[in-house]
Amino acid sequence: MGDKPDTPFLDLVSCPADLKQLSEAQLIGLADDLRTEVIATVAQTGGHLGAGLGVVELTVALHRVFDTPKDKLIWDVAHQSYPHKILTGRRDAIHTLRQQGGLSGFTKRSESAYDPFGAGHSSTSISAALGFAVVRDLEADSEIGDAIAVIGDGALSAGMAYEALNNAGHLQKRLFVVLNDNNMSISQPVGAISACLARLCGEQGAAQQQAAAFFEQLGFTYVGPVDGHDLGQLLTVLGRLKDQASGPVLIHVVTQKGKGYGPAEAAPDKCHATARFDVPTGKQQKSIPQAPTYTEVFASSLLQEAAGDDKICAVTAAMADGTGLNRFAAQYPQRCFDVGIAEQHAVTFSAALAAGGQRPFCALYSTFLQRGYDQLVHDVAVQGLPVRFAIDRAGLVGADGPTHAGSFDIAFLANLPNFVLMAAADEAELMHMVATAARYDAGPSAFRFPRGEGVGVALPPRGQPLKIGKGRVIARGRDLAILSLGARLSQVQQAAQMLAGMGITPTIADARFVKPLDAELILELAASHQALITIEEGAMGGFGSHVAQLLAENAVFDRGLKFRSMVLPDHFIDHASPGQMYAQAGLQAPDIVAKALALLGQGG
Repeated sequence: MGDKPDTPFLDLVSCPADLKQLSEAQLIGLADDLRTEVIATVAQTGGHLGAGLGVVELTVALHRVFDTPKDKLIWDVAHQSYPHKILTGRRDAIHTLRQQGGLSGFTKRSESAYDPFGAGHSSTSISAALGFAVVRDLEADSEIGDAIAVIGDGALSAGMAYEALNNAGHLQKRLFVVLNDNNMSISQPVGAISACLARLCGEQGAAQQQAAAFFEQLGFTYVGPVDGHDLGQLLTVLGRLKDQASGPVLIHVVTQKGKGYGPAEAAPDKCHATARFDVPTGKQQKSIPQAPTYTEVFASSLLQEAAGDDKICAVTAAMADGTGLNRFAAQYPQRCFDVGIAEQHAVTFSAALAAGGQRPFCALYSTFLQRGYDQLVHDVAVQGLPVRFAIDRAGLVGADGPTHAGSFDIAFLANLPNFVLMAAADEAELMHMVATAARYDAGPSAFRFPRGEGVGVALPPRGQPLKIGKGRVIARGRDLAILSLGARLSQVQQAAQMLAGMGITPTIADARFVKPLDAELILELAASHQALITIEEGAMGGFGSHVAQLLAENAVFDRGLKFRSMVLPDHFIDHASPGQMYAQAGLQAPDIVAKALALLGQGG
């Protein structure tokens, strides 16, 4: 990490028990050291910065007052857990954060006993804490002590948090919910709940009591607001509650995202997740882009379509910046809806927009679309409503690891009747798929695209609608056909060049559509080649499985076709760079070459 910052108080701590030996003045110094360590670490590794800086004092106070790991401290999302990791015996490895073989960027049960429940997605912590509290009370000899959930105000826009609050209030188990209110999620939080919390902080007397009554009526004792950067106040309040609480308690702690680091305080959204940066200036060390990102291309294409169709509207779930819809919102504020961290609602809301005659584009990351699956089935597919799903971050996404990988959308969407499902091979194809979805009113449609920069292909002036269910042949060869779905096409083309050097010239085709399959193309490839390989950036049960079903139904295997499907392996792949993850998955060009040679009987 280069020159290490001077951290005399942090150097006294190897585990949370050491905090109990420090004076309050030393703990204040420890908080300063911890903040310095987090800044220095993320400057070298990249990662989530602002959230962790905002909970430094809270982290110190929680570990001082409670007895972890016996007491179960659960961080919602856990992108704010870097200070927690440093205090819980992982300081020497913190420089490996989010790197291959290193520490996870979130809490992870297999990483430490101090991480009792893993995370990555939001709004799960209260449910988990309640589960631990129930186990404690069910088992007379339980080794579980208190259960503490730390959840942000942005995460309280998700219905799951209220399901847990409702159940906890009913069960009346001793439980601590720390509401970390920094008035931010990834972007500015939205909705009535955010306004309610603002009243708790800003009003006095009867108005504040009325807002606090919301939690009291759920069966919680409400305490706060508490200054989340006043360590003395935190220690006093938490210590008193630990001694006196008998049922569920909600502690409303007000913090500042990015606290103590000027660039992060000034731009909490930009410093939510950051690349490596220069500490004095905060300037991020990003490589010069070689091509626009897929997200940028999607946003530009959607704006083009919306300019000529005033029925096009956009929906996202607290990810306006990440999905590129901030640009749409700036140009068409009345036609863009950020519903908060509420994917279930986003899907059904979009379905009703479609039922009412609008043309909604619901833009979500693949990993978060999982949270709205029943709504995809019940509210969209069954009713055949023409919602357009823009599925960003499809495939393996890198340093955020398995909780954020977009591995399953092909499989769980391709099995739904009435769906059209596309996957973009490059950024130009993405433009065409946006145009296709904009004009497809016969039922729901979806198109998936990866994180990061495109491959650098020339972009047309605007996208052109594709013929539904038709793929394309990229290059004609013989003996072997490789049918690619989505962004593995560039690796397939690299593999073809390598195979050409061995005297093998494969046919390369881009499927474009998972559903409906291009049966004519697939059967033609099978009939004119002795071997066929499919490849996709998705789990088993997806595109390759549907191709195999088609081939089986048409008795193609009876005629001796050699067939293999290259998919993500049946296990979760830990965080690394996308290239490293795809190498582990066996989906890079050398892996395609090896598969082809083995299938043709030419493997070593």
